[in-house]
Amino acid sequence: MLETVFRIISTLIMFYSYALIIYILLSWFPNAKESSFGQTLAKLCEPYLEPFRKIIPPLGMIDISPLVAILVLNFARSGLATLYTMIA
Repeated sequence: MLETVFRIISTLIMFYSYALIIYILLSWFPNAKESSFGQTLAKLCEPYLEPFRKIIPPLGMIDISPLVAILVLNFARSGLATLYTMIA
């Protein structure tokens, strides 16, 4: 039972990371963020990205805060796996 919970959480973190990557890539295409798909991703991703954008200033025209946000998610996923191996 506990293994299932950890796997579900890990999978959700992985899919959310993919959603963030797709959302970031949408900025490369004109008007992509204004599409219904882009707006849906914005509603999912912006609340998570906003605190990182407040802390990490852009480097010129490049915003690295989404990269840091994805790294934090990956560290959380790794930490979750480590926690599971310690408990199990």
